[in-house]
Amino acid sequence: MTSVTTPSDDERLRRWRLVLGGGEADGTGRALTGTDAAMDGALAALYGGRGGDRRSGGDRSAGLGGSAPSVARWLGDIRTYFPSSVVQVMQRDAIERLGLSALLLEPEMLAAVEPDVHLVGTLLSLDKAMPETTRETARAVVRKVVDDLEKRLATRTRSTVTGALDRSARISRPRHRDIDWDRTVRANLAHYLPEYRTVVPERLIGYGRAARSVRKEVVLCVDQSGSMAASVVYASVFGAVLASLRAIATRLVVFDTAVVDLTDQLDDPVDVLFGTRLGGGTDINRALAYCQSRITRPADTVVVLISDLYEGGIRDEMLKRVAAMKASGVQFVCLLALSDEGAPAYDREHAAALAALGAPAFACTPDLFPEVMAAALEKRPLPIPAA
Repeated sequence: MTSVTTPSDDERLRRWRLVLGGGEADGTGRALTGTDAAMDGALAALYGGRGGDRRSGGDRSAGLGGSAPSVARWLGDIRTYFPSSVVQVMQRDAIERLGLSALLLEPEMLAAVEPDVHLVGTLLSLDKAMPETTRETARAVVRKVVDDLEKRLATRTRSTVTGALDRSARISRPRHRDIDWDRTVRANLAHYLPEYRTVVPERLIGYGRAARSVRKEVVLCVDQSGSMAASVVYASVFGAVLASLRAIATRLVVFDTAVVDLTDQLDDPVDVLFGTRLGGGTDINRALAYCQSRITRPADTVVVLISDLYEGGIRDEMLKRVAAMKASGVQFVCLLALSDEGAPAYDREHAAALAALGAPAFACTPDLFPEVMAAALEKRPLPIPAA
């Protein structure tokens, strides 16, 4: 039997003291020393009375000051005292609560931060204001995040999508390793022998092998409004991975009120990201019109719209365009978000209208995206997560 240890009363008071923030109102009466005091100071600078929403009593105050050195010291402190996942959350809160975006334009500041998807989104939104002295440092930060994402996602995406392409090319005289046993058994149920309790297959059905020539076309149409920053990062990485598959012709289109085709930059997702322009309005109809004009083989094309559907363009035209694409044979998928951020905000009326057209709209995590693409390529039901 595994013994369960419970914290002592003193340890419980220590933890509550760190959570409540000190002062007369916290009721613990617990003093902090050493590392605990340093951790408390780092938390106070961000979440204390003047700098954030955290309520505290006594003389506890907040703020990182307006200078880069004080912020750099604070960034170093939180990396010392907290795990990487917590550091990323605190950095994000500091940027949002204390308005530190401008300081990220300084190279020494960028060198001190913990790179993550949200930081990349912030840097991309600051791109036009970024001085040349900072640009190379910013690209290095973005490169690290992109490389980490590719290591995590690329192999599984390639294997899942390639498998879907192989399965879509059925052959009737397969080699043993290429037999699709599930379809073979179902096709030969009439030849079941009760006395042997087995099926004697008269016709074998197998998986084909994807041809070297292009067999499918994928269009990623990505909303680059400010709320979609994480989705833009993941879409750029997945776009580069799909573009590396010879059997798929991949197109990447980003949009706000204008439309930009970044397909020729797909060999480097960092170039793709710096080709985006986060922020601004949204014209989904215009973006879909452009994508529709580039489709040459509708029955072999998958269009993936990644957007929260807050349309600033012509709603009815957008819906007519989706209906027309589906009627022509295009597989149309709408992802309300492509990120790990949880349930997104989105236009529910537009999502319901797309669902009525047979194009369900749902949020998708990066880990689920390969299965979604595989299902779309094989024209089978999408693995929509439970709401």
